[in-house]
Amino acid sequence: MYKSKLSIKETQIAIQNLKKYFQEQLKKNLNLVRATAPLFVAKTSGLNDGLNGEAPVSFKVKGSEQQLEVVHSLAKWKRNALKEYNFDVYEGIYTDMNAIRREEELDNTHSYYVDQWDWEKIIENKDRNLNYLKETVNLIYDALYKTKEKLVEQFPNLTNDLVKKVYFISSQELENKYPNYSVDERETLITKEKGAVFVYQIGYPLKSKIIHSRRAFDYDDWNLNGDLLVYSKVLEKAIELSSMGIRVNEKSILEQSKMSKKEIEQISPYHYNVVNNLLPLTIGGGIGQSRVSMFLLEKKHIGEVQSSYWPENYKLKLKKEGIEIL
Repeated sequence: MYKSKLSIKETQIAIQNLKKYFQEQLKKNLNLVRATAPLFVAKTSGLNDGLNGEAPVSFKVKGSEQQLEVVHSLAKWKRNALKEYNFDVYEGIYTDMNAIRREEELDNTHSYYVDQWDWEKIIENKDRNLNYLKETVNLIYDALYKTKEKLVEQFPNLTNDLVKKVYFISSQELENKYPNYSVDERETLITKEKGAVFVYQIGYPLKSKIIHSRRAFDYDDWNLNGDLLVYSKVLEKAIELSSMGIRVNEKSILEQSKMSKKEIEQISPYHYNVVNNLLPLTIGGGIGQSRVSMFLLEKKHIGEVQSSYWPENYKLKLKKEGIEIL
């Protein structure tokens, strides 16, 4: 029977402390400043994250036909904001992003409520390469590693067992290594072996014709993106803590969309700006706040670290397993 190492009260204190320390370390490592984030955006702006076609929660403004959508993430909004706020190269922002994903399948790591540190940073064209991506991943992991060290000092019954370095592997190399396993099984096998793994180049079909994980065509460059995964000893499986990447330029958005420049221009103002090079070149991503809390505090379910909606029968099932959700 599972038993949490921290009481509910201790958990709340620990979440408060880890969020404060992690975001300070992230800000320092990546040269970011905090920005206020929107909860909803106009549908016509094209700034919402389309995910894989999931419908957003939306509503009309009173007395108007304007349709607003509750954000799925701020992947596009941040890039636009860096232009509007007149940020310089190698400067960036991070936000406390709150979202509703109403079509999510509930399980140990997914809920209808999503909370992320959404971040974005301006880069130069020479930085659009795998080495720069990997350097950035290492800086993010450094913030996680140092945060866990702090937590263990405050709560000694937690285990300081994070590996010191991230292992990098492409999605095709991962398929080559484990050809007879599903994508989820591959991720668990590699993270169990390495502890912390960044799987890069996600979006295009692999040699098997399988796509490692579907990606929207209009924010990450599929040759320069990836997921940061860690192995949860409590769940005995891989957990994705962050999805990130160097963002699309005119060339990559055309390749990934299989559309003409004129067709992309007509989608939204955001898309027009991308194909006409009117937005800064950036790198960015989302880091799950509840996922990080769950992993660093050695929890078995995301509901132990966030307050969301859970059906009563689901809550009863978890209680029988020793899991108390908020």
